[in-house]
Amino acid sequence: MAKTTKTKTTKSKTTLSPEELKDLIVTTLDQDKAEDIVTIDLTGKTSLADYMVIASGRSTRQVGALAEKLSARIKKEDVIPRIEGKQTGNWVLVDAGDVIVHLFRPEVREFYAIEEIWNVTYPSDKIHIT
Repeated sequence: MAKTTKTKTTKSKTTLSPEELKDLIVTTLDQDKAEDIVTIDLTGKTSLADYMVIASGRSTRQVGALAEKLSARIKKEDVIPRIEGKQTGNWVLVDAGDVIVHLFRPEVREFYAIEEIWNVTYPSDKIHIT
């Protein structure tokens, strides 16, 4: 009878600070042509995360691709993201621990208006990376 062994998988801890992770996410989304990128500092507002990043893709295909590329990029920093909603591509949530990312098609983003929940005026708080 063969001996079976169990391996325990552990989640790696990133060496990036929450702000560095947020900056990496915003840069990655900008390079991949995400639109209307907004960041919200959640420090002191909730224990859910330190930052929220909201961005739009032009189509369901682009929203899904943004989520996949972002996931691959942050995995290189030992952050294991959870992705939800990729099947439909209307609203994809990428949970990167200290940073939560919402990726929308423009009309879905407008309908849910989550920036307004956090008292952020859209789109005047857009981040432009030069």
